Amino acid sequence: MLIDSHCHLDKLDLTSYDNDFSKFMQAASEQNIEQMLCISIDLEAYPAMVDLVKPYNNIFLSVGVHPNVDEGHDPSADELIALAANPRVIAIGETGLDYFRSEGDLSWQHQRFVNHIEAAKKTQKPLIVHTREAKEDTLRILKEQNAHEVGGVIHCFTEDWDFAQQAMDMNFYISFSGIVTFKNAHTVHDVAKKVPSDRYLIETDSPYLAPVPFRGKPNFPMYVQQVAQHVADLRGVSVAEVETQANENFKRLFNVL
Repeated sequence: MLIDSHCHLDKLDLTSYDNDFSKFMQAASEQNIEQMLCISIDLEAYPAMVDLVKPYNNIFLSVGVHPNVDEGHDPSADELIALAANPRVIAIGETGLDYFRSEGDLSWQHQRFVNHIEAAKKTQKPLIVHTREAKEDTLRILKEQNAHEVGGVIHCFTEDWDFAQQAMDMNFYISFSGIVTFKNAHTVHDVAKKVPSDRYLIETDSPYLAPVPFRGKPNFPMYVQQVAQHVADLRGVSVAEVETQANENFKRLFNVL
């Protein structure tokens, strides 16, 4: 049984499932997807996302606003705390910094990140952190805001081993996406080999970043199997071991059964 620790179920291309979410869920179940964490990226779409997954007890939720979202409501920590009262919400985010897609004065990204960290600490729910071309500032803000008190995960990991070590020192896990299957992702491969077995997760980030051999096509939570296989190959262990370990790590981090 597999867990997709990071996916955007309300963004999936359901054309091949007759645009029927229930048919997708049936297919996921048939391919041994046990649980999924559906990630929030903006509050405008959040109510519809909550309604979409409501019938399915094996789907958990996060609440947050992605660092690249520059339109719509920017929530305060108190607003995030209120939304996190939903028992299906097990994490705060995704949040963080992204200097690749956003330009100019990004102080608003920093403040948004700080608000999410505050909400995480007050709710005692782990953070889901996105970072792109913002290594130093991401680590600095996590340290300054004492994010180690709640921890979380660096999702879709693309940084180096030094970053991974500093993140793990602050109580964060490392999550591998379809990028780990890319031939030229040498830095990520190195981290996948080195990360302690009790500190990694696997994810799809679907519908984005489909793994090999589906690269360039729509991504689905079922493709977490390819991520697990590549991590297993890199670590020289069985795929069953990776699946079991990643599941245990997910349940420990997010405090779910």
